Amino acid sequence: MFSKKTVKNADVNGKRVLVRVDFNVPLSEGSVADDTRVRAALPTLRYLVDHGARVIIMSHLGRPQGEPDPQYSLRPVRRVLQRLLGRNVMFVDDIVGREAHEAVERMVDGEILMLENVRFHPGEKANDAEFADALASLADLYVNDAFGAAHRAHASTTGIAECLPAYAGLLLAREVDTLSGMLLEPDRPFVAILGGSKVSDKFGVIDRLLDSADVLIIGGGMCFTLLVAKGVNVGRSLVEEEWIEPAKEMLEKAAGNGVELLLPVDFVVAEDMAEDADTSIVGREEIPAEMMGLDIGPTSSELFKEAIARARTIFWNGPMGVFEMEPFEAGTRAVASAIARNSRAVSVVGGGDSVSALKEFGLEERVTFVSTGGGASMKLLEGSTLPGVDALQDS
Repeated sequence: MFSKKTVKNADVNGKRVLVRVDFNVPLSEGSVADDTRVRAALPTLRYLVDHGARVIIMSHLGRPQGEPDPQYSLRPVRRVLQRLLGRNVMFVDDIVGREAHEAVERMVDGEILMLENVRFHPGEKANDAEFADALASLADLYVNDAFGAAHRAHASTTGIAECLPAYAGLLLAREVDTLSGMLLEPDRPFVAILGGSKVSDKFGVIDRLLDSADVLIIGGGMCFTLLVAKGVNVGRSLVEEEWIEPAKEMLEKAAGNGVELLLPVDFVVAEDMAEDADTSIVGREEIPAEMMGLDIGPTSSELFKEAIARARTIFWNGPMGVFEMEPFEAGTRAVASAIARNSRAVSVVGGGDSVSALKEFGLEERVTFVSTGGGASMKLLEGSTLPGVDALQDS
């Protein structure tokens, strides 16, 4: 159960409420290319408006270097938010200056104002106390609904919580509840699927899942370090040499805990990672020395699909191959489709490339929960504290 106070515990009527959202969305030619994160914030924003708050939105976008940069302006996001809410969203080309304060002073109950990108100010990433105080001077209450930034100790996620009464938004609370509950009380069998390039990026998550999951499926580039730990020759496939010994410990822990650890048994291989690459399908013991595995093979896909079909709880993070390229997308598509078909299971997809794959295959509506926070979800699952959550008021 979520242990922090949420926006529903606050009296927001007539109050200026500063809401940290995660509108760090992809842009294409000045327009929002994917509005998933904007949609995810709508329940909290609607709740505040419906309860008479004066809503002041702040977010980061991209990686500006602590100063204004037009390519990272939140103006395109404001246009999308207006359309989704069906109401006016005011915008100010300022964060904590006179223009921002004057815009806030003009607000009436139920109105929404969006500030410019908080990372246009150098105090944001530095978690500068003076900048946090300046942000706090705009409002009476603070709400953090930016789960995707909750693992960052920045001024708009942690510093400001020391200056104002601080509450969780509805999205942040649901993210933490869903991901934590999945580990603590999953319906079984619990099948976890991990992919992506590096085992080092997910070592902590693997360790936690080995204490909770019944079946752990590992694909993508990270599987090759584990295969080398089992004594398999993987050709030119991606291997993190310094993680071979820790990988052996993972294998031993899986066996000791009775977790079924499934690794690919065949691969799509090529000499180069390219759209026009000449590919072959080979068993995992037969990868040629000059080739690299770039996707799981069809036998592996069937093996993984069978395990997914038996699950009652599913967690997925990371593709099975270089799914952005057509020759290497089949494995990721097979896993995504298998998750979507298992309608009896609670299925949780953990942000990042997995969400991109779901959207590319048109399956995002067929899973139970899609996390908006790739890095934050991984930190939470590996047992790390999230500064943006810890800073909020306890319930």
